[in-house]
Amino acid sequence: MWLVRWARVGRRRARRHLLLSIGVMLCLSASALAASGGAGLGTKHKRHHKKHNNAASGAQANPLNGRGMWIWYVSQAERGNLSSIVARARRNGVSTLMIKSGDGTSYWSQFSRGLVSALHRSGFSVCAWQFVYGSNPVGEAKTAYEAIRNGADCLMIDAEGQYEGKYVQAQRYVNELRSVAGSSYPLALAGFPYVDFHPGFPYSVFLGPGAAQYNAPQMYWRDIGTSVSSVYSHTYAFNRMYGRAIFPLGEAIADSPASPPPPSQIRLFRQVSRAYGAGGVSWWMWTGLSGYNWHALSQAVGGLRGFKPNTGYASVGSGAQGDLVVWAQEHLVSAGERIAIDGAFGPKTKAAVMAFQRAHGLPAIGLIGPSTWGALLRYSPAHVTWVTRGSRQVATVSGANVEPVPRSASLPAKRYEIPRNLGAGAPAKR
Repeated sequence: MWLVRWARVGRRRARRHLLLSIGVMLCLSASALAASGGAGLGTKHKRHHKKHNNAASGAQANPLNGRGMWIWYVSQAERGNLSSIVARARRNGVSTLMIKSGDGTSYWSQFSRGLVSALHRSGFSVCAWQFVYGSNPVGEAKTAYEAIRNGADCLMIDAEGQYEGKYVQAQRYVNELRSVAGSSYPLALAGFPYVDFHPGFPYSVFLGPGAAQYNAPQMYWRDIGTSVSSVYSHTYAFNRMYGRAIFPLGEAIADSPASPPPPSQIRLFRQVSRAYGAGGVSWWMWTGLSGYNWHALSQAVGGLRGFKPNTGYASVGSGAQGDLVVWAQEHLVSAGERIAIDGAFGPKTKAAVMAFQRAHGLPAIGLIGPSTWGALLRYSPAHVTWVTRGSRQVATVSGANVEPVPRSASLPAKRYEIPRNLGAGAPAKR
């Protein structure tokens, strides 16, 4: 998550983890704590999880529908008092709690089976969220699975600047997680909202076939320094082509030195989400949230008269580089065009786009605009396996030649939605 002042815990990390554990122990009842544990990964736990999924699916097929609230430290939400957490969540119409379960390969004991069971009994869905780095993707996947075994209804993957350029690691993380959690377990990417700012980030892996079914971009308009309508327009135009349902993650507090969003903007964010057809909105975050903004999250709001959402796709053309070009090239390969998947929109990619456009009755202009995206997305993306060979990364594409990993993977971010030193892409200070 964009951390800023919340990221400045380096010197206090050990003390906070101790307080966290003590707070959670105090707030849970003995009966809730009795149901913890479970051994290592294996068939037994896959069967248990499948049973849990079947039972949960009848109650709420998608835990991201409705209103969600993110919790970093349980001990800092209502001072760790579970009854107070439940009461406030109910008063404000919260249906899902996103609770931190892991940081890289470190599991957070606050996400216990007892806590999850107690919240389930109180009628809430509970999603785990894990910040990931990519230095040990298999270990990170196993840490994520521990939260799933403890009853998480979904997993929010908080992948940010640390994962830029890491196509191989992203695929290892996703593949390992799917191998233990199953192909249908609900995963959501909760990452950067502006795809064009981050040409090296592997969106096409995290949101590709077999990966996360949902996209929960961090649409922190206040921190970005833009308006509510602009953050929606930009985010949707650059995320829609990945074909994943978008569940906006809004800010109810500010992570930057900016003041918290005023209630009027929080209400507007909710109204615009309806105009864009979002099935649910979640909010960052519980700790530090003022009473008047709690009210803004829950009070009745009407629709927006005359508001027209951005329903198109961002255009991609000559000279473009980044994951959107990778995504377009994967679809072009699937459509029969023989080109490299290199993340660079050069002359060969332009020629392939023009050939595709002619074949589909579109103006052959070599620019991938809304109509061309619409035609391209009727094809499934080519299956790509990113691997490392010596010092070079290569991609094995089904039905095509072995090719180097996208050159765009090495590109730095063009800009961070908030300044990098405030947490978005900064080295971890947790």
